[in-house]
Amino acid sequence: EVSVDFEAEPRFWQIWWFRVAGAVLVLTAIVMAYRDRLSRIRAAMNLRFEERLAERTRIAQELHDTLLQGFLSAAMQLQVAADIMPENTASRPLVARALQLMQQVIEEGRNAVQGLRATGSVSVPLESALSQTWRDIGAADSVDFRVIVEGRRRELHPVVQDELYRIGREALMNAFRHARARHVEVELTYAPDSFRMFVRDDGEGIDPAILQNGREGHWGLIGMRERAERLGAQLHVFSRASAGTEVLVELPARVAFYDTAKK
Repeated sequence: EVSVDFEAEPRFWQIWWFRVAGAVLVLTAIVMAYRDRLSRIRAAMNLRFEERLAERTRIAQELHDTLLQGFLSAAMQLQVAADIMPENTASRPLVARALQLMQQVIEEGRNAVQGLRATGSVSVPLESALSQTWRDIGAADSVDFRVIVEGRRRELHPVVQDELYRIGREALMNAFRHARARHVEVELTYAPDSFRMFVRDDGEGIDPAILQNGREGHWGLIGMRERAERLGAQLHVFSRASAGTEVLVELPARVAFYDTAKK
């Protein structure tokens, strides 16, 4: 007795090359969807940048036409009064001092207006702006504070830099004012494919309930999360009692850096 086995032809979806082609198509679709998301984020950031620029220009114009012109007019009137005031008048030094202060305010106002009208990217690097936070907040001199930059510095998109600065400032305010930290550190990492910002302290840590829902009446953590979400960035806050806090913000290079985001 002779038996013959016939092997059935494999279905086309069972062939190895079809499976490989399907995997490639799925991977391509995922990559395209990711790039499309980045493109939409970049377009939204560019739109916000243009809106902010228009708003800054409007505010600058209003400041120039109202506040600065008012100060100039008042200074001119005060100068006339000082000119006709007798030399031996006791109030003459006070008027002269008032004129000096007004001239200083006018000069600072002009510089502020000029800054609001600036159309370029943010001139102060993020590390410099965050370094200044220590003085702006009025942190104790006993706190060891430093800013570290890793990698080759690249220009950040203006909207990204503004949002990162506000996130970093909020994290530093928590470290300086609430955590009672002795060591506070900011690390900015310029990687080829991403940008990362770390804010670390060795303070008291954040209560888990506050970490989850925020502090009642305060919008610090909530605001940080909202800003990161608008950027399409990943925000992670790690904290334990008596072990300090670390805030990490990470976003892809195509969103973070001006030389790629503007393309």
